[in-house]
This record gives sequence, C-alpha cells and structure tokens, in this order.
Amino acid sequence: SEANLYRKGAWLYRDYVIEAFNQDKPYDQFVTEQMAGDVLGAGAATGFLVAGPHVPAATVGREPSAIRQARADRMDEIMQTIGASMLGITMNCARCHTHKFDPITLKDYYAMSAVFQDIEFGSRKVEWPVQDARQQKALGLQDSLQKARDPLRDLGAWEEDWTAYRAWHFPAIQTRAIRLRFLKPNVTIDELEILGPSQPGVNLALKRHGTKVTGFPSQGVDNRNPIDVIQDGLFGTMAWRTKKQKDLEDLPWLECHFEERQWVHQINLSANREAFYDTDYLEQSPHLPTYAFAVDAQQPDGAWKEVWNTKTLLSHGTHPPEKVQAKVQDLQTLIQTLKTEGPPVAFVGRLMEPSPTRVLYRGSPESPREMVAPAAPAILNGSLGLTQETSGPDRRLRFAQWMTHPDHPLLARVMVNRIWHHLFGVGLVPTTSDFGKAGSPPSHPALLDWLAHHFMHPREESDAWSIKTLIRLIATSDAFSRSSAPSPEAMELDADNRWLWRFAPRRLEAEVIRDSILMAADRLDTRLGGPSYRIHNIKKTYAQWEVTDNHGPQTWRRMIYQERMRRVDDQLFMAFDFPDCGQIRSKRPVSTTPLQALNLMNSNFVVDQARAIADQAQKETGGRDHHAAVIRCFERLVARPPDAQELSLGMELAERQSLHLLCRSLINANEFAFLR
Repeated sequence: SEANLYRKGAWLYRDYVIEAFNQDKPYDQFVTEQMAGDVLGAGAATGFLVAGPHVPAATVGREPSAIRQARADRMDEIMQTIGASMLGITMNCARCHTHKFDPITLKDYYAMSAVFQDIEFGSRKVEWPVQDARQQKALGLQDSLQKARDPLRDLGAWEEDWTAYRAWHFPAIQTRAIRLRFLKPNVTIDELEILGPSQPGVNLALKRHGTKVTGFPSQGVDNRNPIDVIQDGLFGTMAWRTKKQKDLEDLPWLECHFEERQWVHQINLSANREAFYDTDYLEQSPHLPTYAFAVDAQQPDGAWKEVWNTKTLLSHGTHPPEKVQAKVQDLQTLIQTLKTEGPPVAFVGRLMEPSPTRVLYRGSPESPREMVAPAAPAILNGSLGLTQETSGPDRRLRFAQWMTHPDHPLLARVMVNRIWHHLFGVGLVPTTSDFGKAGSPPSHPALLDWLAHHFMHPREESDAWSIKTLIRLIATSDAFSRSSAPSPEAMELDADNRWLWRFAPRRLEAEVIRDSILMAADRLDTRLGGPSYRIHNIKKTYAQWEVTDNHGPQTWRRMIYQERMRRVDDQLFMAFDFPDCGQIRSKRPVSTTPLQALNLMNSNFVVDQARAIADQAQKETGGRDHHAAVIRCFERLVARPPDAQELSLGMELAERQSLHLLCRSLINANEFAFLR
C-alpha cells in the first residue's frame, strides 16, 4: 500500500522485545510467545505476527474481491516474516505455484498459512499471566465498573469510552429497523454493534442474523466505501462512512433493517481506529458524548419515529442532577483507573475464528481449490497433527512447539547466524534470512553446527537458549578479539575476510551514531519503555504529515523509541542507511556517501550537540585554558586522550575558531563513527 496506517499501541510490542532481551528470556520461549502469547499470558508478544506493512482498510474499498485479496496479502506478510526471520527460508515463492526444484510446495504454503488464520491486523487488549497481580487488580476494577454501570442505567442514557468502543444505552424499544441520524457531517465508523436485552452479547447488526445495513460514503475524505452490508468478522478491512442526504436535512444517516422485530437498548460505535486519525481515542480522557445523533425506530406502518436523541443527554450533561453527576464521576474515575492499570489496547493482532483454508490457484483468492489442514513444510517434517477443527490458538502453539523442538534443523542455526552477523558484520551464512540453495553456503559449516548445538545444550542447563550466553561466548573468542589492522599478504588471499583473519572495521548504525552524540553531550534520555517520541505532526490526511521537530529536547531518547511513519523520516540519519519502516529487512546495506559527512558537519542537530559537548568540557575543566578542555573533548567523543600532535592541532583550532568546531570535527572522524 502507498498509505500509512497509524498503529496505536504498537510500542507495547517493541517494549516486550526490549524487555525480553534485557532479561535474557530463553530464545525458545521468546519464539513461542510471539507465536501464541495470547495463550501463555504474554499478549504483547503476538505483535510480531502483525508487524509487517499491509494494506490499510481505507485503501481497500468495498469490493469483496479486493477485501479477499487484501486478506491474502496480509497472510503472505505473516508467512514471509516467520519464514525469513526464524526459519531462514523464503515461503512466498510458493504462493502461486510449486517451483520445479523448490522443496517448499504450493500445498506447504497454504498449509502453513492455515496455522495463522485466526490472526487479523488490528488492536486488542493484551493478555497477562493469570498469576500477574495486575491481572487480578484489573478484574477487580472491572467488577467495580460493572456495579457502577447498573444503577446508572436506571438514571438515564450515558456513554462509556474506556476501550475502542463508545457504548450508548437507552430505554429498550421493539422495532423492525433502526436508523441513526447523525447531527454532524462526515462521520467515520469502523465498527457498529446493536444489542438487545433478550440476547445479551449478540450483535443484531451482523449480516449472519439477517440484518441489512444501508448508507452511503461521506464527503469528508473521499467517495469510496458505500455501506452495503457489514462484513462479519472483518475488522479493519473497511470503514463505513455516511453521506449527507437532502431528504434528511443534508446530514448523514445509517439504517439497520432486521429480519424480524427486535428489542434494542444499546448501540456501540467505534471510529477512526485504523483508517483515519480524527479521534485519538486511546489518549482521550473519559467524557460525556462527543457523538451527536438521533435514533429513529421504524413503526409498523413503515414511518420513522425518533425514540432517543443525544441532544437530550448533552443538555442533561451540562447541568446534570446531583445524583447522576455523582454516579458519572464515580464511573469515569473507575474507567480512567482501568485505562491506566488495566490491560492496555495494543496493535498485536485481533483474534477471530479461523476459516477453512484452501489452496489458491495461482495465488488468487478468486480461485480456491482443495482444503488443507494446518501444517509446517513437509521438507522439515512439519506434520503437526492438526485439523480444520483445531482452534486458532492451539494451531499457533503447536506450530511454536514444533519450531522450538531441539531436533528442529533451522531455528537455532538461523538465530546463531544472526547473532554472528550483528557481531562481525557478516554472518557465517551471508544471506541471513535464506538458508536455501538460492542463498550463500556457510563459510564455516562445522562452526555453525557447533554453535547451534551449544546454544541449545550448553554446559549449564540454565543457559539453554540464552542469547547473552551466546554473545559472551562469541565476544570472548579469538576471532572476535583480533586486530582490525590490514595485512598485505592476507588481503591478497582473502580480501573479503571470509576466513576471519582480522576483525573487519565497519561503520556504526544510524541509531548508534545519533545516540552516541547525545551521550557525549550528556543529553541522552536513557529511560526504558513507554510510548514513542514523535518527530512529525499529526494531520487528518497522511499526505500532510511532515517532520516538524527532529532534534528538540523531547526527542533525546534513544532512537529505538522514535515513532516511525512511512515517508516521514529524519533525513539526517536516513543518509546512514536508516531503513524504510515499510520494508522488512534482514540486514542493512552499508554505504559511504559525501552526504554523510555533510550531515555530520553542518546539520542543526550536530551543531547544537557539539556546542553542548564543548560547554560541558569547559565546565568540567574550570574554563581556565583550552588544553584541558581539548583533552576532555577527545575523551568524550573517542574515549581516549589525544596524542601530542592531535593535542597541538586541537588547541590551535579551538583558539583560532572555537572548541565546538573541534567537537564537530571529531564527530566526523572515522574513529567516532566506525567500529574497529
């Protein structure tokens, strides 16, 4: 898709990953939780399954074939991500047909996709372990919330806004059809629920109950997505928008016609959760109505009669009776507490009942063929013993157990190779996400096998699958400790250093360069976790989003905490191969361009931080002379004192120009930006 999708709560998955590495969570457990964290009380972990780019609801339209194609594309992203990141295999080649010499067949592809058919892109409340104290407290708060709701219903209509929904309660009515007349134009609705007292929890608005929902798109954004029917279970695939109608006073409307007369007493709406950003519902405080609409009921003669109107509630909300005001205040306090201390809403995938999976001829959802049972690729002994009747969570948990079994040939090797790649700059298998014939063979196959076995079966059983233990083992090896100094003889025989005769110098990543500059200036905010900082503005349409504050104090956290949006990037560090967040990348390209030096010398960020470093150096040395300050600048930026020549040149530059210009020069030095 060429559109951004704002993912509120995606940072919870990022925090889960950081915490898992900091706590040295065993890698097999880490993988299992990302496949089936909702089963294991680690709900944020399943954000992995929906971390890839995908087609947002707003760009799909209402055409059923487009909706099916978008769903197939999202499933393909899940397949690609799991195959490449954990198994080191490319799955998507088999999406359309079986290749003659490819061990992954068309049937393998769709059998594996069946494992994840209960996952859809979207948000939900994350699961906590049952024994977690927060879980118990949240359950207690929910009980208190329910007790506060019940008497309030007897006092009149009211609204709650503590999850993704706005729930409107009113006296029960019996009717064959309901019409919502919105009193403001340009309304966007992601989900609609109509509930009655006789069938608790049953959404009467769903097509499978015989209900027909009609309406037309609004003029607020575009003219797409007229309302035909509500697509059962397909959250995030379309947004329903109402249109101004002349016969309804040019205001939007939406009608639900039931198969037979129904009792109705509650309407739930949610708006702008994925496609648009008009309502930042997760950050709003609980409040009385912002929606304004009337509810009409169809009479037996076909005429419409207004039975309820939010204007009444709004007028009461301005000067409510003392009893109602007290109840509302109590309820809002509980809602706010639950939002703060209860399970957060995160972009970790929405769960649904898995539908039967069929092989798609040529990858087209319009050409389904035979059904397949959930399984892993046959070439990897992937029979999981599952059927079409197996529940979605059980499918994913069984797949994770298969993948993390000690006899699995790929999981440990792929991760060991990935760690080696990050430490040495290139993996034992250079194609870190492709261990197949199209990838490169390992330079040291016996070493890779030994490391993988040691990763799973170390001397200390408690270190099994420990990433920190693996890193410690590699980082204390002779190969990692070698000098980076070149040797003409060795360069002649092995210029690419595949035989590890030296430590190959390499440039630091964009994030490390930026964070190191802030650290040298004593400005790096080292707090862990929490919502991301933002460098861009927020507009109604994503085309208007742009970078507005690259380098202000609120952005001085580690760069891993930066909120990323496609086409809205920090151009200073994009020059250092900072990746496009819309692409899945197993390893980054490393380029050397003049723009990098220009950015590190002349950008406002570097100039500002260089001044701060110089000021700190002078403050620490008493500001008496440049001699001590120059030494301190070297210590801050390259972690060593200058030699005699460097000290002489540095003092000359500081005296003739300024100390902060020396700091800018050191930031541009290879010694600062390269690991060697």
